[in-house]
Amino acid sequence: MDAVGWGIVGYGWVARDYMEPGIRAAGHRLVAVCDPNPDCRAAAEAAGARGYADLAGLIAEPAVEAVYVATPNHLHRGAVEALAAAGKAILCEKPMAATLADAEAIAHAVESQKIFYGTAFDQRHHPAHRTIRGQVEAGRLGTVTAVRIVYACWLGRDWSEAGQPNWRIDAAQAGGGALMDLAPHGLDLVDYLLGEPIADLAALTQTKAQDYAVDDGALLIGRTRSGALASLHVAYNCPDALPRRRLEVVGTKGLLVAENTMGQTAGGSLTFVDGASGRAEPLAFDADSSPFTEQVRAFGSALRRPEERAAYAASRDLHTMRLVARAYGQG
Repeated sequence: MDAVGWGIVGYGWVARDYMEPGIRAAGHRLVAVCDPNPDCRAAAEAAGARGYADLAGLIAEPAVEAVYVATPNHLHRGAVEALAAAGKAILCEKPMAATLADAEAIAHAVESQKIFYGTAFDQRHHPAHRTIRGQVEAGRLGTVTAVRIVYACWLGRDWSEAGQPNWRIDAAQAGGGALMDLAPHGLDLVDYLLGEPIADLAALTQTKAQDYAVDDGALLIGRTRSGALASLHVAYNCPDALPRRRLEVVGTKGLLVAENTMGQTAGGSLTFVDGASGRAEPLAFDADSSPFTEQVRAFGSALRRPEERAAYAASRDLHTMRLVARAYGQG
């Protein structure tokens, strides 16, 4: 496959530390970056990309075929609408936007202009999670009855990057707190692993340990259309030294347990527990490829091969955003 020329809008730590290495590892190339921060542009230029302070410069780059949008959430809509008007393929960070109205506008923009669009649910591409999906499809778990996810971290007010304020705890920029940031991954992952979305959802949020106004933790319970249950515990108030990333898929014939696979990095562990004997069996998967690398490979392949684009749907991602809004008691 020919290398895809990428652009990045918003060159913060996720783009710098995970997406840019993922682009290189996938055999693609980073052409240009747009960021108003001169330090971020300098970092991008050190990685071999051209840096622009405004989006027009990036859009004007003919070698930029696909663009990763990694700005604060409230800026997603403006970037996506401009990129869609320019005919660029778009991979936009989750959540789709800071508000449901902006997410609906994003879906309208890309669908009306027939733009290849995906929300960056990188957890779909973690090799361990791909293995889980394969085990579910093969029937090894029998009838899946539940998915249980813990995805937590510590995010204090004082966290910052390059001296910039922590936008993730600003409701106007982020749209919410831990639930807005972390729960979309779990909601989408249930859909990916089971092949059906969550249909019913309820949630409780907390502002318990951190000294900011947005939620620092949440519990969500959901049910898919066929009746499988899902529970998600997401948090900004869990010390990073504690076990805080666990995924369980429970079925009538067994249990799959993934530990330390939720997140941006490669590795972790995956175990199958037999429902009849209780015997635990470690399962092998590609522990070297990060979900970001695999996400770039998948998106680039679908860009080159339109028959693969069925794996991406703005309407599906908008459903996930509507679940998030419902969890916050909106809509």
